Amino acid sequence: MSKKTEPARPEARLPKGFSDISASEIRATEKMLGTIRGVFESYGFEPLDTPAIEYSDALGKFLPDQDRPNEGVFSFQDDDDQWLSLRYDLTAPLARYVAENYQNLPKPFRRYQVGPVWRNEKSGPGRFRQFTQFDADTVGASSVAADAELCMLAADTLEKLEVGNRYVVKVNNRKLLDGLLESIGLHKDDNVRQRMAVLRAIDKLDRLGVDGVRALLGKERKDESGDVTRGADLPDRAIEQVMSVFVLGITPLAELTSQDLARAPDLAIEFESRSDRPWYAGMKNPITLAHLGKALPQSPRIEEGLAELETIASLCKGAGYDRVLIDPSVVRGLEYYTGPVFEAELTVPIADDKGPPIRLGSVVSGGRYDGLVERFTGEKVPATGMSIGVSRLLFGLQRLGKYKDSVKQGPVVVLVLDRDRVADYQKMAHDLRGAGIRAELYLGESGMKAQMKYADRRCSPCVVIQGGDERAKGEVTIKDLIEGAERAKEITGNVAWREERPGQFTVPASQMVDAVRQVLARHKS
Repeated sequence: MSKKTEPARPEARLPKGFSDISASEIRATEKMLGTIRGVFESYGFEPLDTPAIEYSDALGKFLPDQDRPNEGVFSFQDDDDQWLSLRYDLTAPLARYVAENYQNLPKPFRRYQVGPVWRNEKSGPGRFRQFTQFDADTVGASSVAADAELCMLAADTLEKLEVGNRYVVKVNNRKLLDGLLESIGLHKDDNVRQRMAVLRAIDKLDRLGVDGVRALLGKERKDESGDVTRGADLPDRAIEQVMSVFVLGITPLAELTSQDLARAPDLAIEFESRSDRPWYAGMKNPITLAHLGKALPQSPRIEEGLAELETIASLCKGAGYDRVLIDPSVVRGLEYYTGPVFEAELTVPIADDKGPPIRLGSVVSGGRYDGLVERFTGEKVPATGMSIGVSRLLFGLQRLGKYKDSVKQGPVVVLVLDRDRVADYQKMAHDLRGAGIRAELYLGESGMKAQMKYADRRCSPCVVIQGGDERAKGEVTIKDLIEGAERAKEITGNVAWREERPGQFTVPASQMVDAVRQVLARHKS
């Protein structure tokens, strides 16, 4: 007789590239988001929310092919055979919203939004396939003053988060990149793949280094795991031309003409040394512009991009923002950017949990995307925006010692010593909650020892105890778990511990709320 086959049990496992979020991290995130929201509100931005799912063709970057949309997004077909996708950022849904509601919106339209986004991409350390972004966008403003304002907003946000001077906002312009790509023959429609491959390669300079980017500009790059990424397949001459502009800077200071130097009268300000780009160390924005003017080919588009960068640098300097720096390596990988692009990064090494300090990369990024709304309306609608990588920024701030105290105290736990008196214990918890105190009734089936262990695991500051003796006297016992744990370190032996009962005291039942308040106040810091 054969045994009955039991159904296979599913394996409890997370999908690759996703993570669970603990209570302490949620609270730390909410505290950080509150600070960010306050800065965004102070600039006049208003909140908006959009659905997590959009029609795939509305997202813009990825369009359906014969079987499914291209790689990069999570997509599926609905009952009407329409392709739907999880949003990969908050900007493309904003463009759809503006196009639908443009006639009724104030111009410019200023909004902020926070929410999860999804990328169907290879995951890695600190790179998840679901993460939270916090965006601010201005739609309907063509002046680069709007771009400069976002650079200032990024700086003010990091300052408010108490980063101090340990950050830099780096600015470039996609018009410079477009002009350079045109000079090496990558400006036609049939060169879209190569063009985007070049931009994405340069965008990875901080993470992959010079050799990694050079490999991606060529035929292919093989990473440490052996995985191969297809490159832009540029000829050697074009590779060196690109690398010379975005990595080496090529123009020694000694070779700058008097006309070049006229654009850079003040060289006194020092900035952090950049070991990966030595030419950048100590450079002031006008000097960087002079370098780019000599390194890049001449074209109207490049001249326009340089003029916009010069205006942004001037506006930021005039407003007192001296940590907004022009950096030609800033690219931003998304295709829809049309003008200024920027990134903010922390300039101090961040200690990783598993090894030596790591370079965190950008924690804020953004740029101008004047063509995104036009896809829907056919009319020019200028727009610019910025996005904060919430998880990455929180990770960096916590490694800098910020938001460590966001692990909130657990609730006060009312112990259940007599199962026939659950209603009485519920009333105690109710009275505590009515006084604005987090409190819960123990709902398990265990005895007092296990209930105390439960309270410890809940990080409870104290427990409320009322057994038969306390009830007969009209009293309750409060056990301060924090003070008790500290004092217990000084007590040797079980007898002494039982006699002293550290952190434990008894009060009339009518004074329970006040006694708990005193315990909480004692440990508030």
